[in-house]
Amino acid sequence: MPELPEVETVRSGLDSLITGATIRAVDIRRDSCVRLLPGGAAEFTAEVIDTRINAVVRRGKFLWMVLDGDDAAPGAALSAHLGMSGQFRVHEAAGAEASEPHPHCRARLTLEHPTRGALTLDFLDQRTFGYLHAEPLEPTDDALPAGQGSNLAWLPRSVAHIGRDALDPHLDERAAGLALRKGSRGVKQVLLDQTVVSGIGNIYADEALWLARVHPQRPAHAVTAAQARALLAATRQVMTAALAQGGTSFDALYVNVNGESGYFDRSLAAYGRGGEPCGRCGRPLRRAVIGGRATHWCTTCQRRWVPKPGDASSRQ
Repeated sequence: MPELPEVETVRSGLDSLITGATIRAVDIRRDSCVRLLPGGAAEFTAEVIDTRINAVVRRGKFLWMVLDGDDAAPGAALSAHLGMSGQFRVHEAAGAEASEPHPHCRARLTLEHPTRGALTLDFLDQRTFGYLHAEPLEPTDDALPAGQGSNLAWLPRSVAHIGRDALDPHLDERAAGLALRKGSRGVKQVLLDQTVVSGIGNIYADEALWLARVHPQRPAHAVTAAQARALLAATRQVMTAALAQGGTSFDALYVNVNGESGYFDRSLAAYGRGGEPCGRCGRPLRRAVIGGRATHWCTTCQRRWVPKPGDASSRQ
C-alpha cells in the first residue's frame, strides 16, 4: 500500500501540474471509484464540473484538491485515497487527444490550465480499493493549516478524524508522544493507528522501530518518554529519506504522476529483510506476522520488554 512518502510524491507532482486548472469534463469509467456518493458518477460530475483546483493537499495518506472558494470561505474538496494500488497520471493533452486510457483507468478528468492548456488527469486503480469523493470542507479543530500544500485551516469531512502526520510542522509532539505511551497495545499497533499520528504504514513502522531500537511488541505503556521521542524522530528521518527518493516501490503499481517508480526499497534496514544480517549488529533479522502484518526486527538491537515480577508497568 502506498505510504506517506509515496502519497506526498504524488501530491507534489499534481500540485506542480494541475493547480490553477479548471475541470471541464468528467468520465467515470468504473462507478465503484465514486462509491461514497449516493448519486454515484452523476453526483460526482455535478459537484466538480467547471470548478477550479486551487490547491492539492495531503494529510497522512489522504489527498484532496481544494475546489473554488478562497481563504475566508473555501469551496468543496475533491478527495482521493489511493487504497492499495491507486495512482494518478497527467497527460498534457485534452481527453480525445490524450493517449488511450490505461486498462486500469477508473476515472478521466479533462482540465483546462491557464498556462499549460489542455490536460488530462487519469485515476488508475488495479485493485479497486481506492476512491474519489466530492465533499464539503470543514474547519480544523486547532485552527491551523490542515495539511501539506495549503495554508487553509479546512479539511474534508472524511479526513477530520485523521491525526496530523510525522512530517507536519503543526504536529503536537508532546501529545503524540503521550499517545504512543498509552494503553496495552504493542507500540507498532499504535504507530499504525492513523488517529494518533497519521501516515505511518507497515514499512515505515518497521524502519522507525529498528532505527529507534524499540521492539514492535513492546506495550505502549512500557515505552519511555525518551523512546517515544526517538520513535517520532526516527519516523521523520526514514520518511524524509524515502521522500527524497520518491518513496518505496516494490512493484510497477507504485509510480508518480509521470509514471516513474520510487526506489527507497533499496535502502530499507528492516522491512522485507527477514533472515538477512542486521546493519548494526550483524545478527539475522527476524520476520513474523504480528496482528496480521508482516513485521521485521532485530532480536539483539530491539530487545523484547519483560515486566519485573509484581511490576507490570516497569520499563526495561
